[in-house]
This record gives sequence, C-alpha cells and structure tokens, in this order.
Amino acid sequence: MIEALVAGVVVLLALAVRTLRLTSRLDRLHIRTDAAWAALDAALARRALLARLASPKAQAATEAAERAPRAEREAAENEVSRLLGELDRAALPEEIGTELADAEHRLVLARRVHNDAVRDTLALRRKRSVRWLRLAGTAPLPSYFEIAEPVAPESGEQALVPRASARILLVDDRGRVLLFRGGNPPPNNTEQWWFTPGGGVEPGEKLREAAVRELAEETGIRCAQEDLTGPVWLRRVTFRFDSRWFLGEEWFFLLRTSAETIDTSGFTELENDIMTGHRWWTTAELADTGELVYPPLIGPLLDDLLATQWDGTVRPVR
Repeated sequence: MIEALVAGVVVLLALAVRTLRLTSRLDRLHIRTDAAWAALDAALARRALLARLASPKAQAATEAAERAPRAEREAAENEVSRLLGELDRAALPEEIGTELADAEHRLVLARRVHNDAVRDTLALRRKRSVRWLRLAGTAPLPSYFEIAEPVAPESGEQALVPRASARILLVDDRGRVLLFRGGNPPPNNTEQWWFTPGGGVEPGEKLREAAVRELAEETGIRCAQEDLTGPVWLRRVTFRFDSRWFLGEEWFFLLRTSAETIDTSGFTELENDIMTGHRWWTTAELADTGELVYPPLIGPLLDDLLATQWDGTVRPVR
C-alpha cells in the first residue's frame, strides 16, 4: 500500500515537473515571438522611411501599410515592395541607395527570425499535452508574416507573380483529410511540406472547373462540380517556389469521398519531380505533428468546418 502510494506521488511529481517545464518553455517562446514581431515591425518602419526618401510614389503605400490591420499588413507591405522594385537604384543618391539596401537586408533577416519563432511556438502549442492542459491560456496564436524578398534587378525575376489556385479538402468516411508531401524541384528540394491536392487555375477556367480537373489529375477521383462544397476557405499567401516569388490566392473546396485508393498516374512531369508521398491525416495527427503543413492550422480549421453545416461564407485563413 505504501509502495503504491509512493509510486503515485512520484508519478504526480514527474507530471508536475513536466508541466512546469512545458509552461516555462511556452512562455519563453511567446516572449521570443513578441520580441521578433517588434523587431520585424521596426525593420518595416525603417524601410518605410527610406522608401519615402527614395520615391514620392511610395508615400501613400507606406502610410497605408502602417495603418493596415495585421490581417491586411502583408498585402500592404508587398505593395511597398512592388514600388521599390520599380526604382532605378542607380539614379538614387548613394547614401539613400545604400541605406535602403541595408534596410531591405535587415527586413529579410527580421522576417525569417520572426517566422522561425512562430514555427517553434506553433509546434509546441500543437502538442496534445499543451492543448489538453490549456497551458497557452488565452494567448493568441502567432501567425507567419510572408512578404516577397527583394530580387536583384540583374536576375530578371519578377518579384511577385500572381497565382490563383483551386485546392480540395478531400475528407474520407473516417474524417481524415488527404495531403501530399513535396517541395521545390531538384536540386533545391531539401525542405518538404504537406499540402492539399489542387493547383493553378488555367486561363479561361473557373475555380470549380480547376478543382475538378486538379482532383482527377492528382488523385484519380472524379466528381461533378456540384459535388464540391465551397469555396469554404480563402488563403492569401506570398511564397517562393522554384526561385520565383508568387502572390497566391488559394480557394479551398470541401469534398467527402468513400474512395480508399489514390491514383497518381495523372501527375504532370513537375508533380512527379516534386511529390514524394501522400497519406490520410486525422485532425488530431495534424494538431500533434511537428512537420510543416499548409495551411498551418488546417487541423482545428477542419474540425470547425466539419462540425457544422457550411453556411455559405468563404472564411479567410492563414
């Protein structure tokens, strides 16, 4: 009896120590994320000041970016980036040109540091023990900040390429969602992430047409346009793929299926190069995984979507 009591006390102490460690680590990560955002905000402010000195055209854009709410800040800052990309840097006074280049470089570093902090914080908050014990309290979830990085004029790249895509939340009878794993084309394919089926909307194509076509090409599953629910989500994101920057609008449709077999024989040559696997995920698995998944909060978002009947509202997600 005494031995059992002692063992129980030891277990409780071990759990208490683990909980304290998790809480302490989570607090440090939240502090780190807040500090990283403050540094990023300062870097954006410095770029805004130099942008105004470099180009009168940037005055309105920088003021709009500074006033923009957090959800609209990325798009506003990308407009500043676009205007700066049109500048003739050689015509600028040397001091302003040098300071602007330095400000842009520091902004790149600040954004990466911020996003690294957000990634680590989200990974810890997805852990089952953190969620069950509500260790995060009422602290809001941090979010990534994605803006295009400056491109050297001699590279000939476009800083931002608009891209609309139709994506499918393919959910099976067990409530699992299908995700593909992939990355950039070789040889720049060291980092991999998980994402939903779908792809770019072709010229003259409607969103539902694109969703049906992409689904058939990537999974072998065929459906009618009216079988799709949505679009249920809209995700605006800036991303880099194959050395180019894209300004993406991702429209997500929901489709329930009883199919168990996925046929990838319809992959394009590029998809065969970049896709390395696929699997069905439960929302609990998505909440606990430490792997990169896009959208980052697809687990809880999908839980909310499946819990009630869709009301016809397109929900913006990150």
